Amino acid sequence: MVSEFRSFIAKGNVVDLAVGIIIGGAFTGIVNSLVNDLVMPVVGAITGGGFDFSNYFLPLSNAVNAPALEEARKQGAVFAYGSFITVMINFLLLAWIIFLMVKAVNRMRLADEKKPADEKPAPPPADIQLLTEIRDLLKSK
Repeated sequence: MVSEFRSFIAKGNVVDLAVGIIIGGAFTGIVNSLVNDLVMPVVGAITGGGFDFSNYFLPLSNAVNAPALEEARKQGAVFAYGSFITVMINFLLLAWIIFLMVKAVNRMRLADEKKPADEKPAPPPADIQLLTEIRDLLKSK
């Protein structure tokens, strides 16, 4: 059973998956910073209030009376639609970046596949050349 587990772990797909998960976790931090530090302030400035979507919420009880989401959550139930908007923007940016990366990789693969096709075909073996010459001589007579 241990040898089967070793062969399973040693397969390239498992290692590739592990690397992908680790890089994906690091990439999530980059996308979160991109959205929170670069995109959201621009969106806030364009809409005129310099606001942050993450603090948009609707109180679900009369006891909630706070300007910030974290304070409102401590006071009672809230419908935090601003956080959802921020997460959706994160997702869309992440999906767009991954799309661009896959597109670039596909272009590189296509370019690599075209290179061997440009090579000249290898000459036929000597016996095939000799038979071709004999055939051509017989045709000419």
